[in-house]
Amino acid sequence: MRHFDLSPLYRSTVGFDRLFSMMDQMANVENGTGGYPPYNIERTGENAYRITMAIAGFGESDLTIEVKENTLSIHGEKAAKEGEERGDVLYRGIAERSFDRRFQLADHVIVRGAALENGLLHVDLVREIPEALKPRTIEITTNTDEAKVIDQKAA
Repeated sequence: MRHFDLSPLYRSTVGFDRLFSMMDQMANVENGTGGYPPYNIERTGENAYRITMAIAGFGESDLTIEVKENTLSIHGEKAAKEGEERGDVLYRGIAERSFDRRFQLADHVIVRGAALENGLLHVDLVREIPEALKPRTIEITTNTDEAKVIDQKAA
């Protein structure tokens, strides 16, 4: 597949930066650079989500999880252990390469925690909408006395 350079469009447009960034990300996924490690995103409740990543061979000390400006970044890098002798590998099927996976979080989504279990990294997310932004019902009242007073003043 061909790669399209969108950088000239960045210079000639205002306000479409996010659109072009999303197109760049899609191109990276199609080219195969965005496929490791594999992951699932699941809904675990009405406002709860979980990202599960398959990261066999990585330990807690090899992982870094960071949230900054609605972007969740998960970085993994295997640290070379000194003095450890490894035999000649005849076939390498378990990937131990470094990775950097980013997820764009919606507004009011926060990370509750992360757990590493059986080679799977689970990151729990919750959407917490502030009270001021939640929909509320407004009670309708009819006060006929006030309406009469207003009519009398106007007349």
